[in-house]
Amino acid sequence: MPSLKPLSVKRASSFKKKGIPDHVILTTGLHNRYWILDVQEIHGARGSVEKHLIITASKTSHPTEICILKDGWESTPVSTGDVVHLEGQCVSGTWLIDRESGFLVLLPDVLISGTSIASGIRCMRRAVLGEMFKCFDGGSKQMLNGTIVHDIFQKAAMSGDFSMERLQLLANQALLSPNYLGDMYTLKLTQEDMKQEIWEYLPALTEWARDYLHTSPQAGKKLPSDGALSWQDSACSIAVTDFVDIEENIWSPRFGLKGKIDVTAGVRIHRKGRPPLNRVMPLELKTGKESNSIEHRSQVILYTLMSLERRSDAEAGFLLYLKTGNLHPIVGNHMDRRELLKLRNTLAHHVGNSMEKEGKTRMAPLPGIITDRQACKWCPQIRNCALYDRAIESRAPDYYSSESQQLLVQQESEHLTEAHLLYFSHWLLLCALETHTMERKGGRHNIWLQSAQEREKSGGCMGNMQLIGPVKNQSDGVYIHRFERRRGGEQGVTGLIVGDRVVVSDHDLQLIGVAAGYITDVSSTAVSCSLDRDLSKCSSDVVFRLDQDEGVMGLSTHLVNLSKMMKRSPSSERLRELIVDFHPPQFIDNLSSVLPREAKDTVANILKGLNKPQKQAMKKVLLSKDYTLIVGMPGTGKTTTICTLVPALETVDQRGISNQTEAALVHGIVSLLLKAGCRASDIGVIAPYRQQLKVISCLLAGPAFSTVEVNTVDKYQGRDKSVIIVSFVRSHPEGNLGELLKDWRRLNVAITRAKHKLLMVGSAPTLRRYAPLEKLLNHLTQESMISFTLPSMALTMAERNTVFIPFATKAHADVGFVL
Repeated sequence: MPSLKPLSVKRASSFKKKGIPDHVILTTGLHNRYWILDVQEIHGARGSVEKHLIITASKTSHPTEICILKDGWESTPVSTGDVVHLEGQCVSGTWLIDRESGFLVLLPDVLISGTSIASGIRCMRRAVLGEMFKCFDGGSKQMLNGTIVHDIFQKAAMSGDFSMERLQLLANQALLSPNYLGDMYTLKLTQEDMKQEIWEYLPALTEWARDYLHTSPQAGKKLPSDGALSWQDSACSIAVTDFVDIEENIWSPRFGLKGKIDVTAGVRIHRKGRPPLNRVMPLELKTGKESNSIEHRSQVILYTLMSLERRSDAEAGFLLYLKTGNLHPIVGNHMDRRELLKLRNTLAHHVGNSMEKEGKTRMAPLPGIITDRQACKWCPQIRNCALYDRAIESRAPDYYSSESQQLLVQQESEHLTEAHLLYFSHWLLLCALETHTMERKGGRHNIWLQSAQEREKSGGCMGNMQLIGPVKNQSDGVYIHRFERRRGGEQGVTGLIVGDRVVVSDHDLQLIGVAAGYITDVSSTAVSCSLDRDLSKCSSDVVFRLDQDEGVMGLSTHLVNLSKMMKRSPSSERLRELIVDFHPPQFIDNLSSVLPREAKDTVANILKGLNKPQKQAMKKVLLSKDYTLIVGMPGTGKTTTICTLVPALETVDQRGISNQTEAALVHGIVSLLLKAGCRASDIGVIAPYRQQLKVISCLLAGPAFSTVEVNTVDKYQGRDKSVIIVSFVRSHPEGNLGELLKDWRRLNVAITRAKHKLLMVGSAPTLRRYAPLEKLLNHLTQESMISFTLPSMALTMAERNTVFIPFATKAHADVGFVL
């Protein structure tokens, strides 16, 4: 072994003078945190290289220990001032991290998702951008299809029923679910578009349950060989005995990992000549091609590693390809875990050092652009990759190793001006600085590095809590819990208030971040909250802590919006004109087109007491198409004006009612009419509410719809169109009928504007409450002119304005009605 004498004691002592920042928490034990005081490369015989680190777990920098990195670990990008976590054994003050033993986790409080690490195998740049621009996947039919099939499998698993009848019921419910309808609208898909592909998966799911579910007489199918599976032999088979959890959320501060496991399953392993072995193992679901790729396998291996936070080592997990029902065992051996943690450390280094300071602070360069044109074509981060290259890295033309790289950057960003790129880089830096400040003030790492008692002193935690009473299922994925302090526990003053987001863990930190949600009621001894997990399954002995979660999404929403503003689309272009290029906002000419008739007197009463400039400001806001800025010197009444705006806008918003379902139906009808040969200029759309007009106009924003007229009833007075589509909007059988249905004269105008074809979209139970329309509906029913009748389940959802209904217009009829 190379001598340890060359280590620089002087550098360590000089750093001591500078001191370790106050916000850094150092500790020993399971979640140990060491501060690197010094790094030195040691060159040994035959060209071998080691890195020797002087480390300390004390804020005083004494005592110190030594960590030796070798056998590939020396490539870890560690530097003085970094925090690391060490796994392994410390012998006489020395840690040895090599090929066979130990792990070093760089910046362990930066939790990296397993999906990001797996994507970094082929492109580290994509992985870094994925951590920066979170929740940025763009969306596609394939992704939505995968999400729905996942949902079907998981719900079937929790019910223990994989029969074809059950799967078809779950599939139909999913296609009518509000959770997926918005995505279908965005992607311009109908239920029929999705149904065909989803149905292709169902037989394979049934066959999988027959082969592996312990309740099946045929369970215990032989596994394909993994080659390295320690308990694998020629007669090895498994049966799934239990579904322990679905979408289990795990934060692993030991390994700097986080993730949601699709299915956590209890598995019984049968081996020839040996007693059965029971394990709890991760099950990763895949809906794409059965590739058994390194990325897919890596995700499972990382899940086995992070699962050590909750339970004993599973040693292996499974990949389940839902289209075929094939199950692949994936072993989490030391070598694979080691290499993936090295990859994770590289990614954490880029994420944790996103800024550099050379003269002035700026964003740091990212890993280079790869030359795989096919991979880049389908990359969800392609726009952010090109934006970062042009706006931040400002590469010279001779930098690119291939024409395809340069072409990629040009295609994704050539529509942007220098002002747009400067805006992107400026706000990206500001968001990075804000994130850095938030982490220094107290990020999520305090949840696992500080005790509940320590956290309570700052008012950001309630500890020593036990779950009381039954858990109420408020809605799909929302559960109401009530916690009370245990007897004998301290009852300090809490800083938590109603509306705060909290993370729930246990006192022993075996269940870090087991659930998250929002406080609905709080006192010094008890708290109620809505959580995303049902914790009633936990042992009654579990003592909980609730920590305030200020960094729920960090600034990721802002970054995603910043990226979307740079998109090549009409809406993004308009945003750039207003926000970056400072084009003046536009306003509606006449206030009468904004205020409903019955709202004018109400608004007039609200405005009483305001002076002339304040009333002018109010009027400007009501007429605004884009935005309005209210400015004034201190004491001029800006606050009064803004407070008065709230009830005024609420009153105006009576005309702001919208129905997304009807808007989507209108879009579909117009599309069909255009395909049938109808001219866009011959089509008119009428709706009684301003907000519904906005929603429909947004859906009809493409060039094909540019001459379709979308307007209120009043605007159509004395005019007509070849085809008129009326959206009634209201869908409340027991609620308000709305202004259009109350004023039969305006209703008469609406339904008499069509020269050749009238199409009405509305909720029959609501419209039948108005006598003239009930007669019309009865007539349409008798003449078979109603396009579609909903099943009872869907009707219930439609009354909540959330269901999308397939439709077919009657080509031979002058009047059609879509329910």
